[in-house]
Amino acid sequence: MEFDDIETVAVLGAGNMGHGIAEIAALAGYEVNLRDVKEEFVQSGYDDIEWSLEKLAGKEQITDDEADDALERVTPYVDIEPAVGDADFVIEAVPEKMDIKEDVYADVEEYLPEDAIIATNTSSLSITDLSEFTERPEQFCGMHFFNPPVRMQLVEVITGAHTDESTLEATEELAEAFDKTPVRVHKDSPGFIVNRILVPLMNEACWMVSEDVATADEVDSTTKFDMGLPMGVFELGDMTGHDVTHHVLDYMNEELGQAYEPAPFLQELIEEERYGQKTGRGVYDYEDGDGPDIPTDAGSDEIAERFLAAMANEVGNLVGGDVAGPDAIDEAVMLGAGFPEGPAKMVDDHGLDSLVETLEDLHDETGHPRFEVSDGLREAADAGGFHGSDDDEAGVEFTNVEVRYPGDMVGQIVLDREARMNTINPALLDDLAEAIDLLEDDDEVRAILVTGKGDRAFSAGADVTSMASNADPLGAIELSRKGQQTFGKLEEVDMPVVAGIDGFALGGGFELALCCDFRLASERSELGTPEHNLGLLPGWGGTQRLMRITGFGRAKEIVFTADRYDPETMYDYDVVNEVVDNESFEERAHEFAADLAAGPPISQKLTKRAMLRGYGDIEAGLELESQAFGHLINTDDLMEGITAFMGDGEPEFEGK
Repeated sequence: MEFDDIETVAVLGAGNMGHGIAEIAALAGYEVNLRDVKEEFVQSGYDDIEWSLEKLAGKEQITDDEADDALERVTPYVDIEPAVGDADFVIEAVPEKMDIKEDVYADVEEYLPEDAIIATNTSSLSITDLSEFTERPEQFCGMHFFNPPVRMQLVEVITGAHTDESTLEATEELAEAFDKTPVRVHKDSPGFIVNRILVPLMNEACWMVSEDVATADEVDSTTKFDMGLPMGVFELGDMTGHDVTHHVLDYMNEELGQAYEPAPFLQELIEEERYGQKTGRGVYDYEDGDGPDIPTDAGSDEIAERFLAAMANEVGNLVGGDVAGPDAIDEAVMLGAGFPEGPAKMVDDHGLDSLVETLEDLHDETGHPRFEVSDGLREAADAGGFHGSDDDEAGVEFTNVEVRYPGDMVGQIVLDREARMNTINPALLDDLAEAIDLLEDDDEVRAILVTGKGDRAFSAGADVTSMASNADPLGAIELSRKGQQTFGKLEEVDMPVVAGIDGFALGGGFELALCCDFRLASERSELGTPEHNLGLLPGWGGTQRLMRITGFGRAKEIVFTADRYDPETMYDYDVVNEVVDNESFEERAHEFAADLAAGPPISQKLTKRAMLRGYGDIEAGLELESQAFGHLINTDDLMEGITAFMGDGEPEFEGK
C-alpha cells in the first residue's frame, strides 16, 4: 500500500485512544470507519468525537464547517466486515492484552483487502509477536499515539522483525498527514522510546521511597521544580495510573530482566488499588478534589543525580541497542512527555562521567542489576556525550537555536524547541545571545532573520518550567534581567533584524519580536501578552518597548486585556509591518530580510544607533545623527548610491 492510495482508515476500538485517533484522521480528510464490539461503546466514542469537534470549533481552532465535515467522515460500526472491508489502513486501539489483539486480527484478516496495512497503537507489546498473529507481518507495524491524540504531537512508528520499509514509510507519511510528528523506532524493544525512559524513572522513584532514600514530596519537588520536568514523577504516575506503569514494568521485567523488577512501593500501591486519580487515591489523595500539594523547596541534588543516572542508563540501552539515536530519543520524549529538554541532552549537560560513577557506586552499595552501567552509556561517556564532544565539529554548536545562512547576506536564527512551541528558557537565552554575537562578527552577514522552528509558533512565550525553578523573588529578578539583556542585543546589533512570526508569538516570544526592527507575520499567527492572566506582567521589556511601537494607549490595551490578536489587527496597531499569506511566508520573510541586507551597511548601522540613542534622549540622538551624517558623506557607499541613482541602476553597497 502506497501512502497516496490511502483513502479510508479503519480504527478498531472506540475508547479514549481510538476515538481520538479517529477524530484526527477525519480532520485530516480521511474517511474513517470507527468500530467497537458493542453499539454502546462505538456510539459513546462517536459522541466523544462530536463533543471534541464542537469544542475545537468553539475555541476557533477549526471552523464550524470543518467540524461538521470531519464528523460526517466518521462512520460507526459494530460488525467487522463493513468496518474493514474497504479499509486501506487499519489502526488497532483495543485493550493491551495479547489474546484480545490476536482475536481481533483473526477477524480482520477475514475481510481486509490484501494490500492494506495494519498498525497497532500498543504502548509496549512486541510488534513482532503481534504481527505474527496476522497473515501480513511485512505490512504490520506499530503506530503509537499519545493521549489525548488530538493534542499530543508525537507518534512513535515502530518496526517489527518482519516489517517492510515501505510499510514504515507509508505510516510515517500518514502520521504527517494527521499533522503529527513521527519518530522512527528502529528495533522492536519493550517500551519503545518514551515508556522506556519514563517507566524506569517511575520505578526508580518507587525504589527511593521503598528504601527510605526520599519521600514522595522530596521526589516530586526535585523532579518538578529542580529538574524542570512538567510534573512530579508521582504526580504523573497518579495521572496515568500506577496499574498501567506496573503492567508495562511486568512486561519489561519478563523481556529484559531483573533490572526492571517493580519496586516494593509500587507493588504496595497495586495491592491497595491506589491506582491514582481514577480510583481517588494513589500516591496522593484525590477524594476531596485536592490532589498533590508539592513543596517547591524539598528537592535535593542527590535525588536529581539518581534520576539523571537512571535516565542516562536507559538512553544508553536505547542507543546501544540500536533502538533509536540520541536525536530521536530527545525529540520523542520532549513531544511525548513534555520534557523541557531531551533526556540525552539533559544527561550530556550534566556530565556522563559523573553519572557513570553514581551508577557504579549505587551498584556496589546495593548489588541491584538496575544500576549496572549499560554499554551504550559507557561508550557515550568515552565519546564525550551521546551527542558527541563539543570538539567533534568545527564551529559553534547550539542546542536551543539553529543558525542558518540562507544566502543574500542574511543570517537566520531559528528558535529550535519545536516540541515546546519554541518556548524560551535560560539555556535558549544563552544560545540566542551567542548566536547574535556570531552573526554580528560575520562580515558576510548584513541582516538577521529570527524565526521559530515549525509553523505552530514563533515562540509561545517563557517556558513555565524555567519560571518555576526561579520561583524566589531574587531568581525571578535575575531571569527578567537576563531576558531583557539578551533581547536587547537584537535591538543594539549593527544591522537590520527581522522577526518572521509564523504561529504563536505570545508573552516572552512577543517581547522578543518587539526587539527586532521589523515584524512580518503569517495569516495564521496570533500575538499578544497573556501575562496578566497569570498574575504577572511582561518582564522581558514588553512594558517599555510595546508602547514605543504602538503608542501608550494601545500598549495598555494589549497588555491589560491579555488577549490574543490576529496579525491584521496588529498591523493596524503598527506592531506588524506586513501580513503574509501562509503558503508564501517563508519565501517572503527571506526576501524582506534580503532586501535590507542589500542596503548600505554603514548607513544602516549609524541610523540604527542614532534612533536607539534618541529613544531616551532626543538631544543625544540628534547629535549622533549629525555626527553620522558627517561620517557618511565621505564613504564609497555614498558615491555608489549617487552613481546608481544618476544612472537609474541598482547600487551594490560594500560597506566602505
